[in-house]
Amino acid sequence: MVSVENRMIWAETVIGMNTYVVTGSSGWRGRAIHRLLSQKNKVIGYDLSPGTATSHIGDLADYDKLRHLIEGCDGVFHAAALHAPHVGIRSDYEFEKNNVEGTANVLRATKELGVENFVFTSTTALYGHASKSADRACWITEETTPIPRTIYHRSKIAAETIAQEYASKTLKVTSIRMSRCFPEPVDLMAMYRLHRGIDARDVARAHLASLNSNESNYSVYIVSGKHPFEEEDCEELKVDAAAVIRRRAPALAEAFNGRGWMLPNSIDRVYDSSKAMSKFDWQSQYGFEEVLAQHDRMSPEVLPRA
Repeated sequence: MVSVENRMIWAETVIGMNTYVVTGSSGWRGRAIHRLLSQKNKVIGYDLSPGTATSHIGDLADYDKLRHLIEGCDGVFHAAALHAPHVGIRSDYEFEKNNVEGTANVLRATKELGVENFVFTSTTALYGHASKSADRACWITEETTPIPRTIYHRSKIAAETIAQEYASKTLKVTSIRMSRCFPEPVDLMAMYRLHRGIDARDVARAHLASLNSNESNYSVYIVSGKHPFEEEDCEELKVDAAAVIRRRAPALAEAFNGRGWMLPNSIDRVYDSSKAMSKFDWQSQYGFEEVLAQHDRMSPEVLPRA
């Protein structure tokens, strides 16, 4: 039997919980956000597809249902979207409907209901052509102007624009531009953690940490793995990345050598998360070492080498 004291502690804990809505809760990033939030909060998962983190099935076009779920909550984490793999498979209209109009619907409900926090899952992919240069690696920050290549990139930029328009003194809106975050061959995935990849758990932590930012109205942050490079390395990274890696990340170079894996000849970009690290209490925790460890224990989070 549960004691009166324990029941009181439980009641106080429940009463003290915040309530959050996570859209796209069946997806890779949405599940990670939902899982972390659920440790101390009540979380409502909303997705078009069933999933372990999804309590409500529905479409972003269903405005009445969105209002019902968002009413009374403390914040909304909007991760639902069509992604890069859908390009060429789903129509431009579907990208507009889901990524742009869907985001506008969630924002409209959030603002009308007086919710104070909205965190939007965006992507570093939207930089597009700005991530490539003929003679040097591109150093990408929030100040880099996107040059979109696909409907996916354009739809995410349009969604960010709408998010900024909805931001106000009463609704704090944050866009988290996350780097690559899905299972890939282990050598590629481990290397990407140095300059253009991130663990889903770090993505989730950044979403939560952004609530503590003291920036008002609207803000954008890049979140990516903690890189060892300096801007002065960019020219050499383009033509002799292996040399830079041996100098700046000797532990990875040694790990690759021990496994008989080659280091890359060229790196085309570095995503810099300095702003997120300085503005709120966050930095990447899961680097290339975690990728190798996951591979060694045959985790489905990492694919075998091609």
